[in-house]
Amino acid sequence: MAAKNFEKALEAILHHEGGFVNHPRDPGGMTNLGVTKRVWEQWIGTEADEREMRNLTPEKVGPLYKKNYWDRVKGDDLPSGLDLAVFDWAVNSGTGRAAKKLQSMIGTTADGGIGPNTLKALKAFTKEHGVTGAIEEYTKVRQDFYESLSTFDTFGKGWTRRNQETCDKACSWA
Repeated sequence: MAAKNFEKALEAILHHEGGFVNHPRDPGGMTNLGVTKRVWEQWIGTEADEREMRNLTPEKVGPLYKKNYWDRVKGDDLPSGLDLAVFDWAVNSGTGRAAKKLQSMIGTTADGGIGPNTLKALKAFTKEHGVTGAIEEYTKVRQDFYESLSTFDTFGKGWTRRNQETCDKACSWA
């Protein structure tokens, strides 16, 4: 069941996250390669100015994504394809939300921490529904969440495209 897709999953994430943005309606504020200024400052332990944020590279942010997102959602322990779907949502909406939505979907305690019980329940779920079925259901849960947000009118088209593209790529890995 375990997958080891971090590098190719990171490449997919960075494709969606794009470069430097500072959209006034984005609650994340100044962001580059999907990393907000606040998250980057926590990672480096000091303040970051706009120049530093603009100069982030995939090599610089890769370790942050691995430790703070991939490892927290147990990417290496998830089935190939579902690892990308969960990782992508974790990056986009937080590891706790991505994990809780997965846990709710598979009928286990939604505590936001993927551990042995979640992995056991996930194994049973994917045995019954297949990995592709799990990815497609997770994509639907994610879309429902996006459509519930007040900022869907501003960001919904992009979120929907990203969600569907992630689903398509994830299913191709399953």
